[in-house]
Amino acid sequence: MTTRTVLHQLLELGQQIWLDHLSRDLLEGGRLAQLLEIGVSGITTNPSIFENAIAKSPLYREDVEALRRTSLPPPERLERLTFADVRRACDLLLPLWEASGGERGYVSLEVDPALAHDAAGTIAAARRVHAAIERPNLLVKIPGTAAGAEALEALVAEGINVNVTLLFSRTQYRRVVEAYRRGLEQRQAAGRPLAPMFGVASLFLSRLDTAVDALLAERAPERPDWQGKTAVAFAKLAYRDFLQHFGEGAFGSLRRAGARAQRPLWASTSTKNPAYPDLLYVEPLVGPETVNTLPEATLMALLDHGQARGATIVEDVEAAQAHWERCARIDIDLEAIGETLQQQGLAQFEAAQQRLLELLS
Repeated sequence: MTTRTVLHQLLELGQQIWLDHLSRDLLEGGRLAQLLEIGVSGITTNPSIFENAIAKSPLYREDVEALRRTSLPPPERLERLTFADVRRACDLLLPLWEASGGERGYVSLEVDPALAHDAAGTIAAARRVHAAIERPNLLVKIPGTAAGAEALEALVAEGINVNVTLLFSRTQYRRVVEAYRRGLEQRQAAGRPLAPMFGVASLFLSRLDTAVDALLAERAPERPDWQGKTAVAFAKLAYRDFLQHFGEGAFGSLRRAGARAQRPLWASTSTKNPAYPDLLYVEPLVGPETVNTLPEATLMALLDHGQARGATIVEDVEAAQAHWERCARIDIDLEAIGETLQQQGLAQFEAAQQRLLELLS
């Protein structure tokens, strides 16, 4: 009998909880199966997650040493490791994907972050990853740069499901939302089915608070209560944008033809400031057609003391708008900060990817 948890309550409110982690320890110890039983609906990965897993777990050691002895180039050696784990995770989640009609049960795998500004290269890499994994519940993960948005449109038109990552501003978010819709329109015009398509747009939260809090402390030291508000405001305003883009007027005809909305996914959801509540980026951001991907510590906190209080994402939207406007009044350019954070995120993922390649060389 399935144990009912707060994750099931959130699912009834329209929000999926995914795990922001994958490792062989998780796969081989039965832990992932346990998490699926208590309500986890998907998995996200990135180069930093794989670096942490491969460098620290003894379960990879034998394969790493064997791959070093092969004539394969390091990128192919890395793919041998990561692709195997992703296939196993996809297989474990496949029954959930099938039972939900393709609504849940996805595993995300990122293309080489060095391709972030190369649309053609991203498209080619996504096609290759999609073909190599060969699982219907794979989400190919690409960055939400201008080139990434161009690639997204083409991939959706082809029928490849995508997780667009590293979104730190509303402009970046709107760009990928529009690209997703254009891809569906191209697919519809070509007479291809819309129903199999699923996508998410990953908006990163805690890093935004870290960056903006430093500026608020400098420019409004008398208002410490303004700190720790930007990321939640970002998510609430982005969800308002989501409702406009995927509402009846803008998306109704596509939805009636079988299309699914591209779900907002809240990422970077562990609090970086220990003074903030551990569920700061969880409890206020619950709503229909959303996903929240959590590191295991945040997931455990949610299971321990989290509450499903309803569709909190649509609460206090006016306060979120007011915070956005007050930042502008004191010359905090949130769009520019978003661009900087996206480039920093790409650099971090590229560095993690490079360290993995060196480990396998």
